[in-house]
Amino acid sequence: MLQTSVAAAEPFVPPQARSAAVRRIVLYVLLVAFALLFFTPFVWTISTSFKTLPDSAYFNLIPHPFTTEAWKSVWNDYDFKRYALNSLFLAVTVTLLNLFLASLGGYAFARLRFPGREVLFLIILGTLMIPDQLRLIPVFVMLTNWHLIGNFSGYILINLVTAVNLFFMRQYFLTIPRDFEEAAKLDGAGYFKTYWRIMLPLAGPAIAALAILQFQGTWNDFFWPLILFGQGSEHMYTMQLGLAQLTFTYQSLWPQLMAGSIMAIAPILVIFLIFQRFFVSGVTAAGIKG
Repeated sequence: MLQTSVAAAEPFVPPQARSAAVRRIVLYVLLVAFALLFFTPFVWTISTSFKTLPDSAYFNLIPHPFTTEAWKSVWNDYDFKRYALNSLFLAVTVTLLNLFLASLGGYAFARLRFPGREVLFLIILGTLMIPDQLRLIPVFVMLTNWHLIGNFSGYILINLVTAVNLFFMRQYFLTIPRDFEEAAKLDGAGYFKTYWRIMLPLAGPAIAALAILQFQGTWNDFFWPLILFGQGSEHMYTMQLGLAQLTFTYQSLWPQLMAGSIMAIAPILVIFLIFQRFFVSGVTAAGIKG
């Protein structure tokens, strides 16, 4: 009698709900397994950075012996603090210039009416089909004639604004209702004041997403720094050029290479974690309007 009353008190769970719960558990287990699988190389990278060179040849996640010599060597012997400052200066400068020029150009293409606007925009999009390797020679010749080889100004000049960023900001500005602009015009605001006071603050998510993408692209750039700073300009090396020094013809300094890689990854990871929410909303909104 007691067992019957206890069984009657238990809530009834439909078979469909049980099957959905089982599927959800299996899905979560698979997702965790895949996450661990893709996270393993990163854990191995951290582990190798605390190993000796002979021990780095073995796949063991626990360093034996544990040492920080690779970190000290990278920071002192290979002057990675100088490389980090160079990369930070270029990444911040190029990112700020792209934020201003891409947002200004994107606003013009999205809102202003002027002759040849569509044709000019199509030409800008057409430049996306031209790889950096194809324009290497003309750009190198121009920078040589202007005495900008081995100079930060040359790198900044060729990265003032990109077609991708222009397209991205144009798409986002198209999603903003025109009511805000009309209200600004009634208050006597001109084009630039409307852009600066109204449109730019409303484009905060797109600005955050663009900042992350551009900072990451500039920080990780290897091609143009190698062309512009690779010949006798070691004091201008970036983090990526510094990492390339750790791989030699007959030997690779794996602990130092892993330590330097973590140093190169850390700023990107921090910036992404800070602006992750804006990044997702900005990318999503920019892809809505055609």
